[in-house]
Amino acid sequence: MSTKQYIAVFICFLMNMLDGMDVLIISYAAPAIAKAWNISPANLGIVFSSGLVGMTVGAIFLAPFADRIGRKSTMLIAGLLMATCIYLTSFATDINLLMIFRFISGLGIGAMMATTAALTAENSPTSTRNFWVSTVVAGYPVGAVLSGLVAATVIKTSGWEHLFELAGYATFLSLPLVGLFIKESFALSKQDDTKPSVQILVKEPYRISTFQLWTALFLAFATLYFMLNWIPKLATNAGLSLSAAIYAGTVFNLGAIVGIPMQGYCSSRFGLKKTIGTILIFTALVMLSFGFFVETDYVLVIFFLMGFGVQGGFVGLYAVAASMYPTYIRTTGVGWAIGAGRLGGIIGPILGGLLVAWGLDMTQSFWVFAIPSALAGLMTFRISSKDIS
Repeated sequence: MSTKQYIAVFICFLMNMLDGMDVLIISYAAPAIAKAWNISPANLGIVFSSGLVGMTVGAIFLAPFADRIGRKSTMLIAGLLMATCIYLTSFATDINLLMIFRFISGLGIGAMMATTAALTAENSPTSTRNFWVSTVVAGYPVGAVLSGLVAATVIKTSGWEHLFELAGYATFLSLPLVGLFIKESFALSKQDDTKPSVQILVKEPYRISTFQLWTALFLAFATLYFMLNWIPKLATNAGLSLSAAIYAGTVFNLGAIVGIPMQGYCSSRFGLKKTIGTILIFTALVMLSFGFFVETDYVLVIFFLMGFGVQGGFVGLYAVAASMYPTYIRTTGVGWAIGAGRLGGIIGPILGGLLVAWGLDMTQSFWVFAIPSALAGLMTFRISSKDIS
């Protein structure tokens, strides 16, 4: 790789760090907002969902523009949406404005993740593409962890509004880096009149592999977002203190920071399907074994392994999408794959809430969600595309 390629990959990693910050910043600020505005958990849940819906719509409908106007232009538009709405959130005075700003920033986040994955794939050698795509997407949990460390201090000293101001400034400051150092990796072919369209994804030769990928991502996202949303609550229900429950969530994300680049390395050595399928099935086995470690010092190790497995596996599916489709529909393919996954990300926490309402404890809930993790692994093994190692 040349210096320019390394710079492009680094900037994509940085933009995904900002994605992780912008996604989870509302979770860090939620207790302070709820106290200040006296709003119910149910209404906060609607705010969280508006961001997820925005990310789904952005991945499906905004990201494909990168196959029409180019990767760089789409990154700038997505970044501007993110920066503007994150900053304006600091001026929100009611829940309706909060929902609108979260939805619009979600549009940018969804488009950014798909576009950076495509740009990274096009700026890395075929032999190490899986590693670099996975490493770039690892910026997401890194941003989530770092912003969480900053959030506690900022909210305590300056209020939740200042947290959104700082996040907006950070995102604005990243845009000149995109403008100055990102070189367009893609240009519409003058010799090919085929227009990028989602219809191409569901026609031969992509039809079967597309639905296999969408199914695997749907199941993996459902498992992941169940864990992200419910581990702290389930941990407190199991008798852990609030601080210990939060720590469990942090350890889960630390597992992701280790698991994602390791998955990328193993995928480059042993192939994507074999690596990701094995990791997701391994995650299911870890979830099934959780009950043996409750009330022991090893429970945090299990949380770490869950984060290592499920996040390493689902990120690997981004690399599958980036490798499966040709350049002229790559971002469309990645965007729709992420969109399919996001639908699972919406359903997973809802199902988790139903399990809690039905009286299932943490161990039993993990047993239930071990099923979609295992099925995601099996589906990954069966992806039929010849372009996937």
